[in-house]
Amino acid sequence: MRVGSFVLGAQFPGQGEGEALHRAVRSAEVAEEAGLDTVWLAEHHFVPYGTCPSAVTLAALLLGRTRRIRVGTAVSVLPTVHPVALGEQAALLHHTSGGRFTLGVGRGGPWVDLEVFGAGLEAYEKGFPESLELLVRWLRESSVAADGERFRFREVPVVPRPSEALTETPGPEVVVACTSPASVRLAAERGLPMLLGMHVGDEEKAEMVALWRRHARAGGRSPEEILGASHVSAGVCQIADRRVDAAETLMKAMPGWLKQGLEAHVTVDGRTRRMRDPLAYTELLCGLHPVGTPRLCADRLAATSERTGISRFALLVEGSGDLAATEENVRRLGAEVLPQLV
Repeated sequence: MRVGSFVLGAQFPGQGEGEALHRAVRSAEVAEEAGLDTVWLAEHHFVPYGTCPSAVTLAALLLGRTRRIRVGTAVSVLPTVHPVALGEQAALLHHTSGGRFTLGVGRGGPWVDLEVFGAGLEAYEKGFPESLELLVRWLRESSVAADGERFRFREVPVVPRPSEALTETPGPEVVVACTSPASVRLAAERGLPMLLGMHVGDEEKAEMVALWRRHARAGGRSPEEILGASHVSAGVCQIADRRVDAAETLMKAMPGWLKQGLEAHVTVDGRTRRMRDPLAYTELLCGLHPVGTPRLCADRLAATSERTGISRFALLVEGSGDLAATEENVRRLGAEVLPQLV
């Protein structure tokens, strides 16, 4: 089982953006010290929900500050960037880190980001498959041309070629955030593992894994590739000597962050959006994920893995909103929970 942290650079009420980003960087450094497997970095624009606007940029910083831990994006929002530009950045990080970088990509939402970056609503509603296909080709082939609806260019060489890095895989691993049957199928047909969100429980995640396997078989993927797919389950982790104390820490801090963060999202076309109730959502997360004593946290991770077949976890560890508490939470995850999962 491979347990990592999920870092948003969340800006809690009363905090500055610099404070949120400092906590994000420091929590990643502590994650390596604590023996975690991966640091997963979120990307958001124009909202305090997450203050990191470029997951690949922050990944580059953290790869330079660490020596062992993997660093992944969760996710880079594909509709707002050119797939080739993102592919070049991923290849660069793959080479220079010795293969420690994972590129997680997702469709994002119908937010004003699409207007600001000139992508348009079409890129969100219809363009994700084309962008993903071009990105994967760039990371797997020696030269690439495009003749699609959104991207058209003559054949050009891939420099640097990711496959030339001294790693076991032909280029950086690509993970796809999946929230619908359509995105599950898109990932499965390409043999790409899924990142499943923290709002989803074990039963739904198990169904999505089963659906991925069916589509992968139908797409001609080998049994070994299907069984070896390493999907990622996102969640929340808060550790305390009593479960009630762990839950209380999150219930005090997270609703305020969620309220201001979620309310700040603006749709690109003025469409009505239904936002989650921050208090109810925090309660849901406390019930779904490892929130409690080290023993409870280990048992919950093991149970999720058994029910879903997922062996990798990206756990939000900054739910207290406090730097010292976040560092302690990460250290306890490494020292008191991971040994129980061996």
